[in-house]
Amino acid sequence: MSETAEMGRVLVTAKIENLSDLHMVEAGQLSPDQVRTVVIDDALVDTGATRLAIPANLVAQLGLTEHRSATTMTAAGKSVVRLFSAVRLTINGRDCPIDVTELPEGCPVLIGQVPLELMDWVIDMRNQKLIGNPAHGGQWMQEMY
Repeated sequence: MSETAEMGRVLVTAKIENLSDLHMVEAGQLSPDQVRTVVIDDALVDTGATRLAIPANLVAQLGLTEHRSATTMTAAGKSVVRLFSAVRLTINGRDCPIDVTELPEGCPVLIGQVPLELMDWVIDMRNQKLIGNPAHGGQWMQEMY
C-alpha cells in the first residue's frame, strides 16, 4: 500500500479519472490514452469530509462539468461549494465512481467517508493507514441491507 503517516494524518496515492471520458472509451469514441487523469501522491484521508474534494485546478485539468452547488459545513462555518461531474477514484486497487466537490486552489485532495465506504476501506489509527474492512475479513465487499 502506498500510504504515508504524517503528524497523525493518513496520506494515500489516489488516481482520479474523468468518468465521462472512460464511458467514451467504452463506446469507442476515445482511446484510453485520452482519458483525463491525475495521480495524487498525498491525498488526505479525512473522515470529517463527506465526499471526494479536489482543488479547482484539478477540476479544470480533469475537464469536469459543474452540475450544482451545495451548502457545506466547515470549521469556519457554512459555505457554498460547487459540485462537479463524477470521476472514478482508485486507491490501492479499489475504485468507485463519485461526484467531486471543488476546493480552493492550494488545498489538499480530501478523501471523505463516502468513497471510503464505497471502497470498503477503514482507517487503522494505530498504524495510520487504510486497511480493508476487518468486518469483511479485509476483502472488498458491499453491504446491501
